[in-house]
Formats: sequence, structure tokens, C-alpha cells
Amino acid sequence: MKKIKLSEASKPLAEYAAEIDDEMILITSDGKPLAAMIPLKHMENVDAESLALSASRAFMEIIDGAREEFKAGKTLSLGEMKRAVLP
Repeated sequence: MKKIKLSEASKPLAEYAAEIDDEMILITSDGKPLAAMIPLKHMENVDAESLALSASRAFMEIIDGAREEFKAGKTLSLGEMKRAVLP
């Protein structure tokens, strides 16, 4: 992973993007992570919506809650699910 201090970033964004091969570029400010540029060329089925959801704290809390419910045995059969969501 390459790290760049925001205060020292001097190249155009396009040049940094061209440097991304297989590793992330982490942009820091005051020693703390601020943003990241990640390579997507090797990932399948990546779109803007998937990226936005994966970065959403609220969405990840929903996913974590669902995983906990599953671990606790709170599941529905396909028939139960259909009855719950279909008219």
C-alpha cells in the first residue's frame, strides 16, 4: 500500500490513478486516513452502487444485524419468505 500525505500531493489525480496497479493508494491528513484509491480492474461485478453500499455504515449495520440473526437461528424458509413479502 502506498501512502500519500494530502499536504504533499502535487500531481494531478489522473497521474495517481495511473500509478494504481494492484495496490491501494491511501491518502492521509494529519497522519490519519482520509481517502483511498483502490484498483478495481481485477474485480468482477463492481459498480457505483455496490461501492456506495460497501462504504455505507448504515448498510453494513443492517448486514451485520442480519448475520447475527442468522447465527442465532432466526431464519425463514422460502415459503415463509414468500408469504411475508408477496400479496
